[in-house]
Amino acid sequence: MAHKRTKKRTHVGAKGGENKAVTANQVNRTPKSMVIRIGAGEVGPSVSQLVKDVRLMMEPGTAARLKERRSNRLRDYLTMAGPLGVSHLMLFSRSESGNTNMRLAVTPRGPTLHFRVEKYSLCKDVKKALKHPKGGGKEYLSPPLLVMNNFTAPAADESKPESKNKVPRHLESLTTTMFQSLFPPISPQATPLSSIRRVLLLNREIDPNDDSSYVINLRHYAITTKKTGLSRPLRRLNAAEKLLHQGNNKKSKASLPNLGKLEDIADFMIGGENGEGYMTDATSGSEVETDAEVEMLESTTRKVLNSKARQRARAAEGKEGDAPGVEKRAVKLVELDPRMRLRMTKVEEGVCNGKVMWHEYINKTAAELKEMDKVWEKRRQEKEARKKIQKENEEGNWEEQEKEIAAG
Repeated sequence: MAHKRTKKRTHVGAKGGENKAVTANQVNRTPKSMVIRIGAGEVGPSVSQLVKDVRLMMEPGTAARLKERRSNRLRDYLTMAGPLGVSHLMLFSRSESGNTNMRLAVTPRGPTLHFRVEKYSLCKDVKKALKHPKGGGKEYLSPPLLVMNNFTAPAADESKPESKNKVPRHLESLTTTMFQSLFPPISPQATPLSSIRRVLLLNREIDPNDDSSYVINLRHYAITTKKTGLSRPLRRLNAAEKLLHQGNNKKSKASLPNLGKLEDIADFMIGGENGEGYMTDATSGSEVETDAEVEMLESTTRKVLNSKARQRARAAEGKEGDAPGVEKRAVKLVELDPRMRLRMTKVEEGVCNGKVMWHEYINKTAAELKEMDKVWEKRRQEKEARKKIQKENEEGNWEEQEKEIAAG
């Protein structure tokens, strides 16, 4: 006898459709970037590794496994940027003289910022310089926190002559907006603190003697926190206990201190594994804690209490003078990849092919600017005329095809 079919498929109603639409809009608003080597392997192994490090820094909203070809042109990437929802392009190239250049462009209509990479350090170089480097983990699952400093130059001194090639105020704000749009905005009320694991620091160097230069130093750090007020032996025991609960037997055995030579746990707490003298962070060879201390809410779960129990707990906390559910933690920054010193050389409209709005080395007079505006206006009119002719030709072809179908 045949069995009756059990329905397992469900139908999403109107509410589900609205939620899907909202989710799609939110995804479309999220900035996405592509870090590209122009010329693929022609830029050299160092720049290729720098591109990989920058892709890791831009995670998770970037094309991490993008593979370029020498035959690919900028037009190919712009064609695919729209369907893929890419909002920014970071183009690395190498000039004939050996200079490394970076272009930051907003798709599909620009503008574009041109930088010369004066100095850079790769991820492997940064890790070699650190005593305790930070490995790749959950830090790259969420975008970094962007911190910008000195992006707006202070008011100029009237006693000093002003440079002709000084970056205008509106271009300074444009540069600030472009870097801010690289990452999704953070809401202090809605964003959980646990999701902020990295910080990207952009610091502009302001030279009082040269106001025409626009130099940015880029640093990338991982944010780590640990409880304060605990001695180093107690921290080792806490770390080993966490690994045991997680089921990492190999790591937990390696991290467990050797207490076989000691008679009491108190000897370990006072003098370490050897039990010789009082051990502190300074005497144990570790780095001295000079980090900033902040108060945070405890992340551990608590038992739900009734009203009387809550009143007793509040009374006890009031006597002790401590805030309920608050613990002190030390915040420490561990440098990640990469380091870069960027010098802005040009700002132009469009995506790498528009009118130059500012140039570090070229200064034009008012008459030359008017002539340049006329040239670009003529190009714009010619482009609109070509689009109009192309649209008319397409409509004519459709009409001819419809007539042929009707006649046939």
